[in-house]
Amino acid sequence: MLLTKLLLFMMIQMPQLPYAPNALEPVISEQTINFHYGKHLQNYVNTLNNLIKGTELEGKSVEEIVKVAPEGPVFNNAGQTLNHTLYFIQFKSPVSGNVPQGKIAEAINSSFGDFETFKKEFTQAAVSLFGSGWAWLSQDQSGKLVITKEPNGGNPLRSGLNPLMGIDVWEHAYYLDYQNRRPDHIAAVWDIIDWEVVGKRMR
Repeated sequence: MLLTKLLLFMMIQMPQLPYAPNALEPVISEQTINFHYGKHLQNYVNTLNNLIKGTELEGKSVEEIVKVAPEGPVFNNAGQTLNHTLYFIQFKSPVSGNVPQGKIAEAINSSFGDFETFKKEFTQAAVSLFGSGWAWLSQDQSGKLVITKEPNGGNPLRSGLNPLMGIDVWEHAYYLDYQNRRPDHIAAVWDIIDWEVVGKRMR
């Protein structure tokens, strides 16, 4: 029994949602949460655990794996596990006029001038990313905030950045609710960002 518990502890785990599956509606529907979180992310977690079983990566955190794994299946599934964990935990029920406060607001203003300029630049990055991938707000080694575009399962950790907020622009993230209207999805997501969570990720 003790060995079983130890093995379970060492496995990469699914993140627990801090809200009900329907709490993000109408921005993200319960149906999308059930598929995106319940099936897509679960598959990444399961596949990653199977791939690292019996290797030198077994027992390491998903962040450690993302940093060191070579390009290929392990990195792809580790990247998507980390990306989706950060993604799903950063949301809350919709709030009209949702804006950051405190330290994260100050950092955004310092790096981009003001929140509206940041939103415009981030939205452009998310909308213009070709194919599947992610748009990220990250913090560099000096503390400055930067926006990056990562194809497929890429994560800013690979470039020495600290990821703070990521928006998934794979079609499975929004197709059930918005079909092919990626810009509409990005415009709506701002209402559900939990800026307190994002701020706590700053170093």
